[in-house]
Amino acid sequence: MNTFKKTTLYTALTGIGALGMAGTANAVHVNPDGLGQALIYPYYTVQAAAPGTFASLLTVVNSTASAKAVKVRFLEGKNSREVLDFNLYLSPRDVWAAGIVRSSGDGAGVFTNDKSCTTPAVSTDATNPTLFVNYQYASDAGGAGLDRTREGYVEIIEMGNVVGATATAVTHVSGVPPCTASGLTDSVAFANTVADTNPNGGLFGSMTLINVLSGEDIATNAVALAAWNTTSANWVAPGLPGPTLELANPTQAEIFNGFTATTYQFLTGIDAVSAALMHDTVMNEYVLDTATKSGTDWVLTMPTKRFYVTGTTASPPFQRPFVASGACDDILVTTWDREERPVTVVSGFSPPPPQGGGTALCYEANVVTFKGSNVLGAANAVGLVDANFATGAQNGWALFDLTSAVSGPVTAHRLTSFAPVATFFGLPVIGFAAETYNNGTLTAGALNVRSIYAGTFPHKATTRIQ
Repeated sequence: MNTFKKTTLYTALTGIGALGMAGTANAVHVNPDGLGQALIYPYYTVQAAAPGTFASLLTVVNSTASAKAVKVRFLEGKNSREVLDFNLYLSPRDVWAAGIVRSSGDGAGVFTNDKSCTTPAVSTDATNPTLFVNYQYASDAGGAGLDRTREGYVEIIEMGNVVGATATAVTHVSGVPPCTASGLTDSVAFANTVADTNPNGGLFGSMTLINVLSGEDIATNAVALAAWNTTSANWVAPGLPGPTLELANPTQAEIFNGFTATTYQFLTGIDAVSAALMHDTVMNEYVLDTATKSGTDWVLTMPTKRFYVTGTTASPPFQRPFVASGACDDILVTTWDREERPVTVVSGFSPPPPQGGGTALCYEANVVTFKGSNVLGAANAVGLVDANFATGAQNGWALFDLTSAVSGPVTAHRLTSFAPVATFFGLPVIGFAAETYNNGTLTAGALNVRSIYAGTFPHKATTRIQ
């Protein structure tokens, strides 16, 4: 049985977009070109960060000539419990945009002025959005408050191309789709989705975190999983929680490592997705200039963690099950200033997590804030503390080692494929660094201009497979 293939990427020198991931037609992988069947948006927030409050603008684009049914899913950041989902239908070449905003109560919600069809209908009123709910986490250990919905991440998963009456109902005519009920009933939509058995991906999207009063605009791209499911349509009626990332099929991942792309087979679809996202180190820069009152946060989201940390024990690659303080995974942090001098992290994360007692990532969507910056106003934040940040090491870079500090089960932070037999080290993680700069009020001619701005930088990472 041919269960292992290895393809030399002789076109590597022409750029990452030309790598082509040869041979990946039936193996899930992260597409460096940004197009895929499943999109993971690393972070949304409606938290307050003085002097304003964040809102998050989400977009998804269908770049293909096929009409599509997709599932839009919002997940809170502590334990990846779903807080809302619905079905969205995209015309060929369509864009759908929505805003995630703070609700008048303790939580958050979503609204859209976009014309694309959704079932159920999403609110068009920013002051009265479709509210996120706590039904899935009301009885877990993390607390039942709606404040948990204020930050998290988003999944958009293609359920299939649509044809027939459903395609007619969702395709724009003079800029507006009919959205006729006869084409969008559950039975008709199901039949017209599974009738086309060739989901072809082509989705891409972005998330923009906007704090108007602070003058900050932090934009990120969605991580795109291509060839997530190449076997059949995955249509699920609105009101039901599927499909989820665990339905990857075939259960194999294609990993580009060096000059080769290798296909690894796993027992489950979620292991294949986790392998596609696995890294043993994550790296990025930080800026903490006193003059510009700079601040830096790193977002590190683990979109498959929820499938492994339920019950009394965690399953590989994760270390601990979810409890009131989270599901903590030990890591080791090393930082350097811009003159390659190492900066000793004196106290690790503060406050220290109760489970591990050291440096750890305990949530599904973590915000690591440098020297108390918390530029995102995150509740799921842990602080990286170091006295040297205030003097000679205000700027530099950090490396998060996801394997060296692990205690507990020997299988923690490891994931094993069965064909070929190999061990992936680290954790399935995505994210970015957000840097803000505050120059106060500057004078430009006769005008006083408030000068605050922000930038976003994708994480860099390494992959270790043995």
